[in-house]
Amino acid sequence: MSKSFKNASQCWKEILSDVKSNSHLLSQIEEFARNNTEPTNVVFGTSGWRGEIGSDYTFNNVRIVTLGIINAFKKGNASFMSSMGVKDFEDIKKRGVIVGHDNRFLGKDFAKDVIGLLQNEGIKTWYSGESITPEFSVGVEMLNAACSINLTPSHNPANFAGFKFNPSDGGPAGVEITSVIEEEVNKIMDTKPIIKAPDVKDVDTIDLTELYGKYVSERGTINLKTIRDFIGSGKLFLVIDNVHGASRGKAQRILGESKDIVYLRTEDDYLFGGIAPEPSEKNMEQVDRLLRQDNHEFKLGVIIDPDGDRIRYSDGTMQIPMNYFGAMALHFLYHYKGIKGCVAKSVGTSNFVNAIANALKIPIKETKVGFKNFRPYMLQNSSERAIVAFEESDGISIYNHTLEKDAIIGLLLAIEMIATTKKNLSQYLNELMNTYGAFYPDRSGISVDRALTGKPLLDKLSKIAEQYKVGTRIVLNKNDIYVKDLITVDGTKIILSDDSWFMIRPSGTEPKVRFYIESRTPEGKDALFSLAERITKEAIES
Repeated sequence: MSKSFKNASQCWKEILSDVKSNSHLLSQIEEFARNNTEPTNVVFGTSGWRGEIGSDYTFNNVRIVTLGIINAFKKGNASFMSSMGVKDFEDIKKRGVIVGHDNRFLGKDFAKDVIGLLQNEGIKTWYSGESITPEFSVGVEMLNAACSINLTPSHNPANFAGFKFNPSDGGPAGVEITSVIEEEVNKIMDTKPIIKAPDVKDVDTIDLTELYGKYVSERGTINLKTIRDFIGSGKLFLVIDNVHGASRGKAQRILGESKDIVYLRTEDDYLFGGIAPEPSEKNMEQVDRLLRQDNHEFKLGVIIDPDGDRIRYSDGTMQIPMNYFGAMALHFLYHYKGIKGCVAKSVGTSNFVNAIANALKIPIKETKVGFKNFRPYMLQNSSERAIVAFEESDGISIYNHTLEKDAIIGLLLAIEMIATTKKNLSQYLNELMNTYGAFYPDRSGISVDRALTGKPLLDKLSKIAEQYKVGTRIVLNKNDIYVKDLITVDGTKIILSDDSWFMIRPSGTEPKVRFYIESRTPEGKDALFSLAERITKEAIES
């Protein structure tokens, strides 16, 4: 007899406790997703709306979110339409919307409802099927579409689903768009309607991966011939871990098949083998093992998250997170490819890139967390264009590329970097550190009660800046130091007198608090994490 559950959260807890034994319970999650009509409060965070499948992310709520977007289209004033990059609702209907999903549980079914509701309003739709985030950005630009809807929660665990919205420039929607959508969606939620599943007419399908290859070739920042010739030379051993995500098959379409390329975890697995499918150090263990066993002159391993917008690197000698690779990318694109401009980085990113940029006299643009904040420096008509834009959470884009973070362009850049410099990534990084100085960044975080998500958590954490003003004494690793500077552009960033720092900020999409730290010695990281966690818990409990 099947076990009975009171709600989807309870069922998910059972599933995730032992994914091999409990995967059959996904059928009950589907029942919750289809039958649960309880409304929720929708918030579009740094990368859209996310929720637990069957709890708040249900078919009824996805339909309500879609209707809210349609209402925003219909009511949109001049400011909203300008931010969207369209003339009016008729322009949206004509130019159309690209709809697709990653390969998570029920993704295709959720997308079907979105498409049906858009069609009911006479809005042209394209269905892209299983696609990754950067492909939507490319597709919007190449097709001159009004926007895209990408059903993905990015790197979140298996119990989550998500809803990303990108306007006509292909970048993440800014607050001037999402605030309007949120208002319309939550107005409908307040009435607690039950929305019937719409009928879906004939749908135009689109191959976004084909468009992506054309786009990269036409933009020319990446030299695909150099990359393909290098792979064909047999000098590079490449391992790509797709972690059962939608990036599977994407690199093959661009790089071709080769006996020197290994693709890991490409099979269907809605539960990701029981792991959080993010580009973490632990999740790269299999990649590292294969690289260490290989004898090629050059080696590269990467892990890509399920929607293809985050990436982490290794060459078997060391792992290279984006805090380092983004700085390397700046140096490579400026020094080896002659690209001029600025560097855009989020406030939680390592100062390693600052050291390189200052030495090369490259302007630095430091923004709030969230890739959408790089838009002013990524547009083709920007007065200051970013050579590279990257964030500490493994996202990157480069000059003359999309406004979205892109793991595939990160992969291609790494291969061209090795082919051009004739150095493995760790060798190149060590050379740069010897020249510009050593930095040791890291990030972590803690979970909090779901009831604290949003403003309640923000209010509690705001007390930290009041308590730890410039000059405040802090004991760190038994040493008495003081607060040298305080930055509150996004969360609270406390810079200490020894030039180490830590930043505390709430997640925009999950019941979590994020910690970003940087020590000037490898040994100093643990003490900074402990300090950040203690200060956070004190603020929450006060």
